[in-house]
Amino acid sequence: MAGQEENLIRWLLQLIESIGTIGEFRRTQRKECSHLIRRMRLFGPLLEEISDLEATIPESARNALLDLKKAFSCGRALLKSCCHSSKIYLAVEGEAVTGRFHAVYDKLYHVLDGMAFDQLGVSDEVKEQVELTCMQLKRAKRRVDTQDMELAMDLMVVLSKSENRNADKVIIERLAKKLDLQTLPDLREETAAVQKLVKERRSRNREITQQIVDLLNKFIQMSGFEDINELDAVQPKTKSLQRCPSLQIPNEFLCPISLEIMTDPVIVATGQTYDRSSIQKWLDTGHCTCPKTRQALTHQSLAPNHALGNLISQWCKKNNVELQAKDLCSPSKLVMHAEDEIPSLVKNLSSNFLHIQRTAVRKIRLYSKENPDNRILIARNGGIPCLVGLLYSPDSVMQENAVTALLNLSINEANKKAISEEGAIPAVIELLNNGTIEAKENAAATLFSLSMLDDNKFVIGDMNGIPPLICLLQNGSLRGKKDAATALFNLCLNQKNKYRAISAGIVAPLLKLLEDGNLGMIDEALSILLLLASLPEGRSVIGKPSFVEILVKLIRDGTPKNKECAVSLLLELGLHDLALVLAAFGFGVHEPLCEIVRSGTNRAKRKAISLLEYMSRCEQVR
Repeated sequence: MAGQEENLIRWLLQLIESIGTIGEFRRTQRKECSHLIRRMRLFGPLLEEISDLEATIPESARNALLDLKKAFSCGRALLKSCCHSSKIYLAVEGEAVTGRFHAVYDKLYHVLDGMAFDQLGVSDEVKEQVELTCMQLKRAKRRVDTQDMELAMDLMVVLSKSENRNADKVIIERLAKKLDLQTLPDLREETAAVQKLVKERRSRNREITQQIVDLLNKFIQMSGFEDINELDAVQPKTKSLQRCPSLQIPNEFLCPISLEIMTDPVIVATGQTYDRSSIQKWLDTGHCTCPKTRQALTHQSLAPNHALGNLISQWCKKNNVELQAKDLCSPSKLVMHAEDEIPSLVKNLSSNFLHIQRTAVRKIRLYSKENPDNRILIARNGGIPCLVGLLYSPDSVMQENAVTALLNLSINEANKKAISEEGAIPAVIELLNNGTIEAKENAAATLFSLSMLDDNKFVIGDMNGIPPLICLLQNGSLRGKKDAATALFNLCLNQKNKYRAISAGIVAPLLKLLEDGNLGMIDEALSILLLLASLPEGRSVIGKPSFVEILVKLIRDGTPKNKECAVSLLLELGLHDLALVLAAFGFGVHEPLCEIVRSGTNRAKRKAISLLEYMSRCEQVR
């Protein structure tokens, strides 16, 4: 064997050894990375046997080894990406990343499929192992739908333009947990990864990049770390700055809290400068320290920084940047020490005087809204049992504030369990049935939050919590509909709850949401219907020609996400009922499917191809 071939095989074997030491892979791709490493290692015995051959390697085998080097290089690069890339990017672009894995499998399969083993003279044992590897790679090439439905729904909600639902914070908290972005070191590492991504992408895929940046900033805001400025968070591109992406903004013009250019810079007691709206919000939520230095503020007066304001104005004028002043709106004027006031507020929740109870529960609601430490403090001081008790109060305002406070507290994982164990679920369901409009909305969001614990999914369904959610989905305000849809999706991840939802009549209001595009809830409705379509009972109710016609219209005229969800649902229905596929083609779905194959999202393309191939096979059989 020539020295060139020996070096090539040695390089391939060394690469196989090294891929196991790349590092810890991101949770969203960990399983796929493990599969890829295992499949690349299967090439080891073949390469070792080839290296022991004394005869000259045929040219076809040499070319195959060169192709294997390219495939291994792609595999190693992909594994490194899944170890070091932004966690948010890997979640948002999960389908595209999965496509890269399957492209590597395709390359590996073609290497083995085209290698002339008879000319090489390898042993029968290695040949058998190669055949087994070929079968595994062929199966891996089949694009099965491994999408995490819960993750997909959460991303769909938080990346939507609208934030018109009460459950958003709970969803962000769940995403942060799923993506391991809850600690300060994790957020620092993610910030660096996103900064690198922004730099590499420049103006490419700007919309997706901005979504990643926005979601990172939501995680940072949710974290509640007082040294938030130390994260060096990625600066979001404001609309006025999108026209000049290469513009370098002086660091001193950026607010240390929002990391946006300041429109109204003010000086606090420590001498640090912040944008007025950001620092006022910080103070209004009970903080009494300087966010940057963490020193205690001797007073909370804000002095305008006219000198810096003039410099910012001159710079903006020179660079043709227009900035809109932010409205200064504060949720409260609570600037007292939370640690001092919360114990007495919790005690006042049990007062015999209605006005004292009202004041206490309102302040508890505000304290629990923004600060993670306050949520822990309220629970530690016994606030949860008192709040659950107030859900039964005859005073509607008290009920609203109590259920909203419990919603805020439930963002904390330990509090979810404590609230459930305190017997809150039946009281929340009762409020969902008979409370005020705001109480019903927040009750729906609370059930969603509590249903993140799998045991609670069954409990809520068993306690008849699904029918009032369906009622809110049908008759509630837009916010109420969105909160109900989010809760119902989560509950329907439980198999028994799918049956309960179908029996309670969930399909009719979902179809109504599909017909009214102005509500902006088509994706939510399709996602729930896709869960229900996994059951024969669901397909029986959904699988009508009239519904197929709606799906075809969405496939033809909907948003990219609409099309993706509609094609997935049509494929699920069609695989169990050929008549529905024929009806879809009768409604003219063929050309829109071909267009999706050309330009749709990765998942939509895959589903469209599967649907077209399925129809082709059916026609051949006929």
